[in-house]
Amino acid sequence: MGDEGEDVAAEIIRVREEARAVGAAAEPPTPPPAGRRTPPPAPREPRGEEPTLAPPDAAAVNSAWRAEPPRAGWLQRLIGRLLHGRFEAQRAFNAHQVRLDNELLRYVDERFAATHRHYDRRIDEVDERHVLLEQELVTHVQDLVHRIDLVLTESSRGRGGLELALKDVRARLARLEEALRRRA
Repeated sequence: MGDEGEDVAAEIIRVREEARAVGAAAEPPTPPPAGRRTPPPAPREPRGEEPTLAPPDAAAVNSAWRAEPPRAGWLQRLIGRLLHGRFEAQRAFNAHQVRLDNELLRYVDERFAATHRHYDRRIDEVDERHVLLEQELVTHVQDLVHRIDLVLTESSRGRGGLELALKDVRARLARLEEALRRRA
């Protein structure tokens, strides 16, 4: 059982030394004071300019929606008078379609912008939580290392004290045995 205890102590010492080596190499940030729960601002990596796509050019559709032919001869004017109602209905439909297309483009642009703003806020919140959790983890690991150090320090102190007490008991036992031999 003594060998098992020594093996456990050696393993704890090895883990402690590894934790110290990793901690010294990584130089973790100092933990926030106990009880303080406000997360620090999340470190932001500079974002490069993302390529933005230009919206579709609706100028050609907007300018040609009336679809008026150039001046025509007497036959085309006659046909134009006969089909005037249909041509006006088509012009009205074209105008409504162009307005709808322009409104749809504007709506889609606004929705994309709102979606990007929403997810940028969410990502910032997630970043803040991750920084807070990382700091708490570092604090817990450092606390664990300090506790291991304390246990090892106390156990070595206790071991030395026990060895000294054992030596004292052995010396007293030897004196008692000697005194018993002299009497016998």
